[in-house]
Formats: sequence, structure tokens, C-alpha cells
Amino acid sequence: MDWNPAYTWLVLALLLSLGELTSGAMVLLALGIAAALTAAVTALGLSLPWQLLSMGIFSGLLVPLGVMVIRPRFSPRGVAYGTTGTGVEKGNHYHTLRRDYDDATGIKINGDFYRLRVMDTGATELPPDTSVIFQRFEGTTALVALPSSAPNPLQDDPPPRKES
Repeated sequence: MDWNPAYTWLVLALLLSLGELTSGAMVLLALGIAAALTAAVTALGLSLPWQLLSMGIFSGLLVPLGVMVIRPRFSPRGVAYGTTGTGVEKGNHYHTLRRDYDDATGIKINGDFYRLRVMDTGATELPPDTSVIFQRFEGTTALVALPSSAPNPLQDDPPPRKES
């Protein structure tokens, strides 16, 4: 069996498509499909300049289609990947939870667990399901504030009310 240039395009298509498994951005998959279509064009007997031109055209059509149309269908709604730590979470309300293996108190932001520290008191331990307001990150620690309307879970007795 003789080596055909179409096989080279098919190998490239396979490698690009397998590379997509590591990224999830749909760019490599679109390029892999474009390389497979270029292999079909090559099988028709076109020369290298025509092969490269067809690869460019297929890539120009398929990459935007993959990124703007197909990728959003595979991403969960409401999750803005790559924005954690940029300040978009500031002021959002979260509920504390305990991590199983070390019993650390933290919050989950975009599916990732972050240990917390209360800005006012410096406390790092809160009861589970305590409502907190995210302020900012300090390293990998989430700095949070307790809502003013909620009672402080760190105080044993709430302050007495003055009646008028």
C-alpha cells in the first residue's frame, strides 16, 4: 500500500481530535474536522496549494461555528469559566460547607472549594450552611463578611435589644 497525502491529513485530523479531549474549547475538534474534510479534497487529487487553501476555508468556517455555537451547548448555564478571582463574585451570597476529609470550612465558587476567613473577626470556622457574602480572595482564601441582618454565629448570645 502506497502512502497517500490524504492519509497525512487523516492522521492530522485524528491527532487534533484527540487533542480536543484535553482542552474542551472545541477549537481542536473543529480543526480536526477541517483536516478530515481536507483529506477528502486531497483524495480527489488536488495539489498542495489547493489542499492548504481548502484547509484554510474549512478552518475559517468550522472554528467559529465550534466556538460560538457548539461549545455553549456543552457548558452548564450560569458558569463563567475563567472568571473566578477577577471580582465578578464580589457581593454574592454563599452558604458555608464543611469539606469531608479535613473538616475545613469554606464556600464553593464555580464548583471549586475555597477555605474562608471572616474579614471582621478573622475566624476560619463557621457552622455549616451559614450565609456569607464574598468580598475578595487573598491567595486561595476567600475573604467573606457576615450579613448584617443575620445573627453572628460566632456570638453565643445576641446583643440585647433596646425597647422604646
